[in-house]
Amino acid sequence: MSWSCGGNPPASNIPEPGGRATSPNVDIAVTAARPRPWGARCWQAGTVHTTIDSATEVVSGIRFPEGNRWHDGRLWYSDMHTGEVFSIDPAVVDPRSDVAPRLETTIDGQSSGLGWLSDGRLVVSAMNSRTIQAVGPDGTNAVFADLSSVESSLLNDLVVDEATGRTYVGAFGYDLYGGEEPRPGPLYVVDPDGSSRLAADGLVFPNSANVLPGTRTLVVSETWGGRLTAFDIEADGSLSGRREWAALPDGVTPDGSTVDAEGAIWVCSVDTGEFLRVVEGGEVTDRIDAPGLCAIDCALGGEDGRTLYLATADSYDPETTARTRAGRISAVRVTVPGP
Repeated sequence: MSWSCGGNPPASNIPEPGGRATSPNVDIAVTAARPRPWGARCWQAGTVHTTIDSATEVVSGIRFPEGNRWHDGRLWYSDMHTGEVFSIDPAVVDPRSDVAPRLETTIDGQSSGLGWLSDGRLVVSAMNSRTIQAVGPDGTNAVFADLSSVESSLLNDLVVDEATGRTYVGAFGYDLYGGEEPRPGPLYVVDPDGSSRLAADGLVFPNSANVLPGTRTLVVSETWGGRLTAFDIEADGSLSGRREWAALPDGVTPDGSTVDAEGAIWVCSVDTGEFLRVVEGGEVTDRIDAPGLCAIDCALGGEDGRTLYLATADSYDPETTARTRAGRISAVRVTVPGP
């Protein structure tokens, strides 16, 4: 299989090199436009395209940054290919500083999504063991939910519904690393006592998920489906009312995502190397291009919630990332804050 990712921005609808984007939501310098080798894209009128080149680097030397979250004044992330979970205070990041990310815990195998339970405990998706690990104050972790008896594929990203303390976690549905043909995968709901059950099935590589602010709507990224799918969250945590929330432009493969205060979702397209702000119905209002890179995950945070943290890597092949350690998290300023 191909482990490459990242495209090049289309030549149209991009400000001149050295100019400034006029997007209402993104403030980032623009570099030269380069044509995509794989053909034209269908972008909505008015979409502004920018690039990641002038973003501020927050942390580098990561193999594969996943699980970006803003919590308690710090940026948290998983290094998926090492199983490590870190946090950092971006306010003190400076090339001249010796401040380093703080190791919070290490998971056996690969780590992915992060969240916090109602009692304040960090939970981590332990992909290989197909468990959700809860992390104690000393950094030790223990099984919070064990899905290994019902799920044979790797677990993926998770989200904790703050209103109920329930966790939603997806699974690949097939052996990606073994080269198996893709199959639809499941989404599980985990109750606050650690018990789990199937919430939805037939999702085409369920990945990141967000609860839309002020609603009981869960929106799930289907990576190989190229879409965002919405569900109504029922009182018992079950899901109903499945519907397409947004069909994404051709070729977009949504991985990580984050929701803002207006209910728009920033989507990370791992294969095409771009971060898209999408509203319900599929309109793309803003785009940040990361040419030649995997656009993996993102999070809104900072003091005013208007800093968008962008996670990228050069490959999702574990052997490649072990050699290059080219993963990094960068930051840009946006207008619409997190919820």
